[in-house]
This record gives sequence, C-alpha cells and structure tokens, in this order.
Amino acid sequence: MNIYLPIKLLIALLLFCLSFVANAQNEIPKDSISNQLLNEVVISQNKKTFTNSNGNIKVDVANSVYNSIPNPVDLLSRLPNVQVSANRENISIVGKGNPLIYIDNQRVGMNDLNALSVADIKTIEIIQNPSSKYEAEGRAVILVTRKLSKKDSFKTDISETASFKKNYNNYLGFNSSFKKGKIEWKANFNYNQLNPWENHSIGYQIPQANIVSDYDVSAVTYRKEYVFGGGLFYKINDDDYFSVNVNGRRRNDTFDINTFTYNKNQDEENNVYTFSDNSSIKNFINSFINYSKKIKAIDTKLFVGFQGSNFNQHLWSLVQNDFNETELELSQNRDQKFNVDVFSGRIDLEKKFKNEWNWEYGGLYSAAKSKSDYDVFDFDKNENTSFDYHFKEANLAAYTQLSGKIKKADFSIGLRVENTNVSGKYSTDNAFLIDRNYTNLFPKAQLSYPIDSTKSVTFDYSKSISRPNYSSLSMIATYINPYFIYGSNINLGPTFIDVISTAFQYHDKSVKLTLYQNKNPIYQDFVFDNQNNVLTFTEKNFRKESGYNIEFTLPFTYKIWTNTNSLIFATNKIEDDSALFNSSKTYLYYYSNNTFKLPKDFTFVLSFWGATKQKEGVFERNAKLIFDMSLAKSFGKSWTCTLNYNDIFKNTIYTERFTINNINSRARYLVDANEVSINLRYSFGKIKDSEFKEKSVNENENRIR
Repeated sequence: MNIYLPIKLLIALLLFCLSFVANAQNEIPKDSISNQLLNEVVISQNKKTFTNSNGNIKVDVANSVYNSIPNPVDLLSRLPNVQVSANRENISIVGKGNPLIYIDNQRVGMNDLNALSVADIKTIEIIQNPSSKYEAEGRAVILVTRKLSKKDSFKTDISETASFKKNYNNYLGFNSSFKKGKIEWKANFNYNQLNPWENHSIGYQIPQANIVSDYDVSAVTYRKEYVFGGGLFYKINDDDYFSVNVNGRRRNDTFDINTFTYNKNQDEENNVYTFSDNSSIKNFINSFINYSKKIKAIDTKLFVGFQGSNFNQHLWSLVQNDFNETELELSQNRDQKFNVDVFSGRIDLEKKFKNEWNWEYGGLYSAAKSKSDYDVFDFDKNENTSFDYHFKEANLAAYTQLSGKIKKADFSIGLRVENTNVSGKYSTDNAFLIDRNYTNLFPKAQLSYPIDSTKSVTFDYSKSISRPNYSSLSMIATYINPYFIYGSNINLGPTFIDVISTAFQYHDKSVKLTLYQNKNPIYQDFVFDNQNNVLTFTEKNFRKESGYNIEFTLPFTYKIWTNTNSLIFATNKIEDDSALFNSSKTYLYYYSNNTFKLPKDFTFVLSFWGATKQKEGVFERNAKLIFDMSLAKSFGKSWTCTLNYNDIFKNTIYTERFTINNINSRARYLVDANEVSINLRYSFGKIKDSEFKEKSVNENENRIR
C-alpha cells in the first residue's frame, strides 16, 4: 500500500479540522471565556520549553508540543543529549553513559518509564552533575516530575494517537487525578495496538577458522500492550504523609523473524533462509509504600519506604531452516522463561541547621532473586537440552551528605559505602558458578561559586558504579541462524566510574568540561564455538574507557522564535586486550530545537540532532542527522491537537565496525522511526498544585529487565 496517499489525506484533514475549530472559536463571545480558563491553555506563550542551569537542561513537557508524543521513550529520544538504543531497551546521555531515571523522588527503570503516561508528565530535567543523594550508580540523572494537585479538584485526560510508520500503530490513553480533603488518588490506563518493524544485518570474518558470513534479518511484531497505574496519597498533617503506589505493564507479542544468511566455512558455502515463529509475554509490576514524619523534638525528617517489583518474560520460538533453496525443515523448538523479584527497604533522615546547612543520612537494603529456565529441543540431533539457572544479589548501603553555604559559595559533600553479595548456580549443581562479595566507597563533592548576578562557576567530583541489568545476567538466548545467536553473560561485573568536571554559566548560556575514566565498562563481545561453528554475540567487561567532553548550551529567543542549541565535542577511548585498537578521535554531537509561536495559538517546532563519525578506539560508528517537525494547536480549555512528522529524511540508521577476539564485524541497524502521527487530547476538570509525593526505595530499579 502506498503510505503517502493516506498521509496527505490525513494532513489535509487535520488542517481542515484546526481551521474549522479556530473559526468556530472566533464566533464565541469573549465574555464566555473567563480569565480562569485562559490559564488552562496547554501551549503557553509565557513559558520556556527549555531552561538551562550549568548544562542541566529542564524541559517543560506539559506546556509544549512534547505532551502529544504517545510514549515516554519516544519523548526522551526528542530531547537534547539523550540517545535511545536501536532496540529501545537502553537510554544514554552523550558522554555520560546510562543515566539514573527518577519519577518525582522515586528511582525507577525502563519498565516504570514505559508504564508512565505522557499526559501525566509536567517536566523532565537532565541533570549532568547529580549529588550523592542520587545514589552511587550513574553519572547523570533524568528527573521526571508529574502533574499533581494541592486543593480539592479533579482532572481527566483522554488521548488518542494514530501513528503511521512502516505499519499503523494506535495509542489510547486515560489519565485521571482526584483530591478531596487529605486524600488524593491518581489512575492511568493505556491500551496500545502496535506493529513495529525491525531490520538489521551483520557481516563478520573469523580468519583463524577461515569463515566468512553475513546475514540480514527482519521482523514485524503484532503487539498488544496494557499500561496501568494507580496511587493513593494521604496527608496526615502539614509535615507527615503516607502513600501507596502501583504501576505495571503487560505486553503480548507475536512475530515472525525472516533471516537470509550467506556462510562460507573453508570450502563449504551455504545460503540459508531461516524462518522462526515467535511469541513473547513480558509482564512488569512495581509497588511501594512510603511513610514520612517530622520528628519535632530533634527537628529531623524521617522517611521509611518499602518497594517490591516483579518482571517475568516467556519467549517461545519454533525455528525452521532452508539450506540452498531446498525446503524448510524444523530445526529447534525453544522455550525460555525469565523471572526476577526485587525487594528493597530504606530509611532516610534529614536535619536542617540554623545556618542553612543540611545533613542527610540513611541506609538501604535490597535483595534480588532471578530464575532462568532454558528448554530447547534440537530436531537435527533429536535431543533436548534444559537447565535452570538461579541468581541472587543482596546490597547493603549507608550514606551521609552535608550541604549548605559558606559565604557566597554553595557546597555539597557526601560519602556512600556499599556492600554487594552476588551468587549464581545451576539448580542441579552444588557449587556456585558466581560467588562475589565486595565493598566500595563512593565519595561525591560539589562547589558552586557565583561571580556576580549573571555569572557562576561550578566544580564537581564523583565516584560511581554501574551494574548490568538482571536479564543480561541470565541464560536467555535468541536464535538468528544456524551459525549465529544473541546470548547473555552471567559473568558480567560492575563498572566503576571516576568523573571530574567544571562548568561556567553566563545568564542562560553555559560551557562545561568533563574528564572521566571507567574501569570494566560493558560492551559487545564475540564468543566462537569452533566445535559447533556457532558464533555468540554477547557482552563483556572491557579493560578501560576514558575521555573528555566540552559541552556548550546556547539558548536564545527572538520575537516568536525560541531556540535551544546543544554542542558537545567528545573524545572517548575504549580499550581491551582482546580487541583491536584503531584510533580515537574527537566527534561532534549537536542538537537544535526551534519553536515558533504563530497566530491563533498555533505552535510549530522544527528540531534536529546529529553526530559526526565516531572513532572510539575499538568501535567505529557512522555519522547521523535526524529532523523532526510538529504543529500543535490548543483550543478552549478541553482540546488539543498535534501533528508530528519524525525522522523526515529516514536517516535513523546505525552502523558499527569493530574487531574483537580476532573476529572482524560490521553491523547495520534500521530503526522504524520515520513517522507521521496525529494526537487528539480531551481534558475535563481542573488540577492544581499537588501534595502527592513518592521517594526512591529501590536503587536497582533500572536493572529490572
């Protein structure tokens, strides 16, 4: 089907509807619209979409075109310095790696993020120099703040998004808030019918085995997704509160994978067509209970929180192979399950002194337990392979942080100590395959000095840790063709990160210099089984990564045009004894957002981002340039309508080259990002400033996947 015809019709229909509504509004007497309603207009003329403080960028989502993007991951991919991986399972900050993700004061992960309604988001802040209160893990923080209420009120949003990519996708959302007296509750439910398309190819050579191979794989998924959440907040008095919150996501996928492979082993050549019929279920639920009380006798705030999370996945595949255009023959029946349960509890105390100094201290305990069930029947060998792998991890942490002001300078200094105990083994074994127990100290310090009312300088130092997510430590594997599989690595360990930075700010413009060194960073790895001639694509801890970034944030406003620019000159060097080191060169990342406030409450946004060619020692990645456009109009207090056109020139293509374990590879990933979407949102009721609060309990939430 020619997709351009319905797109043109859709655009014409949207413009007609907007014009019709605009004309209809002009016929309404001015007296019928009160000043109170004018405050409810979503696209505000007086609010900046982006604000900058020492390179930390805050985005006003609620009052911009970004509130029409159907899911939080797509929203983040449109923001400065944020990069979403080709498989949409990981988020990184340019030059910073994987960030911590917070929703209000709650530490969350990708599953929680996907379970959040965009209609519920007020602002997103990208914090590039987080203090020690954000735990030891991560060099950057993405802080999501929700829209909530203080006075008796209610509001409900109903949204519908029609999205045209390779295939049609539909998003239907419901979000509601209600407050009466001391009780406030929130609820959201989204039903999404999605049809994502995927394609990638990898070519590789194994000289020592005289093997040359490459494959091209594509898949179309039929997905039903249910996103839900609910929370209750009870204000005991002005200082104390109690809250309960639950959110989750249920996803059912069915998808066929089609792979075309050329493989040459010595003098034997094969052209193989692989067809696999797949179904996948992924369920996630997270719940927590928080209690906060002010102990007036010692003027100290006490917080106690408990959190429990569960993620389970069931992947079934029936694989068939056709060698050299003969016929499809059954190869494998693969049945794999993965389940992880995480429980955590924490206590925090905060005391403020008369000299405006603030002392925070507390502790946390968390425990995770996962199980991988692997059951594969091989039709060629007529044999069944099955095993259960059990993994456990316990973390015990304590921290203290002192912050305040000395004369004109603001300071923060903190120390965290963490003990981690990790074990893993097969259910049939007595001995542990993994048995680690380690304790680490993580200091952080920050000093900010105002030169005058328009200029300031900031210095930061931090030591942090990044741990692999739980599914990476499982036994789950994905069959691509008879010679290639995607696997996990139970031996992955944490990455330790040292960072020092300084920033200078003049009005709303800033420049920042960051130097860092990572010990045991995690990157891609190849493991070749020469007995079965199978190559496994997995991950491993590399020896070292180091580099520096120079970041410029340059916003300005001229009449109806508001512009935000981000430029990062980055040099990143990745080294490992098993990998071929080529060269490391500085590359440029750039981002520009241009917002135009047009007559009759129209808002037009043109944004683009890109990066020059990246050479990072081991890895070489391609240059990119991506353009997005949006046109939005709000009318009355109830309706908003937005048209989005993303990846206009179809340039979301990732290529990568590297050599590791004497295996040369080149990879190409095509992302289903070229999209035209129309969003309609209807709101009724009124929401005001909120008392609703949540706080981090589980510091490993981002690893639950």
